Amino acid sequence: MIAGRHALVTGGGSGVGRAIALALAGAGVAVTICGRREEALTEVASQNDRIIGIAADVTDETAMAALYEKAEAERGAIDIVVANAGMAGSAPAAKTTLADWQKTLDVNLTGAFLTVQPALEGMAERKAGRIVFIASTAGLKGYAYVAPYVAAKHGVVGLMRALAAETAKTGVTVNAVCPGFVETDMLAESVARIVEKTGRTPEEARASLSRTNPQGRLIQPEEVAETVVWLCSSAAESITGQAISVSGGETW
Repeated sequence: MIAGRHALVTGGGSGVGRAIALALAGAGVAVTICGRREEALTEVASQNDRIIGIAADVTDETAMAALYEKAEAERGAIDIVVANAGMAGSAPAAKTTLADWQKTLDVNLTGAFLTVQPALEGMAERKAGRIVFIASTAGLKGYAYVAPYVAAKHGVVGLMRALAAETAKTGVTVNAVCPGFVETDMLAESVARIVEKTGRTPEEARASLSRTNPQGRLIQPEEVAETVVWLCSSAAESITGQAISVSGGETW
């Protein structure tokens, strides 16, 4: 049972983060979501009265510390952290600017670290806690034209494994969920880039992404969310240090 716990979900205003927040709230968890767009946070919070939104930038250490202070003062210690915030661009590695490289690592990798670091000491002292990174199959294999994203997500998986080793004796579990292509706004942006650069139709672009999944389909955000809920439950007490692929068999 996870009812009554307090969870932080970053990037909770849309896509996978939104689905995770709603699934946790539906399981009786008090959920604090964060993101940079207050209107998106407000919309998600309106869907369940267990959800509140606090605007914060995961790449800003001071902002994340303030988020923790505010959320814990209002709702108690954070028992579950889901580091979901992310972004992706697309370009050949030879044409990737240093600024684009750094931005991708800042959001996806440094942002993940800054999201979980404030929770580590308290969780260890309480000998309980769940940390879940939303990584990607790009953390388990390579994809062309998204070198910064692949590097960042491999870094997230490595960070997860390091923290799992550090916390294994404390009662805290640390895992990563690695989805394939998920039907979200981020995927729609990928489709638009494919259309622009290749001249394919949107339908052809979506089909090309679906074919990476041996099941021939796109992953739904709710599938990722239910995996997170399970990892946060008592049924997953022995699951730590794992990168769980939700990809229809694309990776394992």
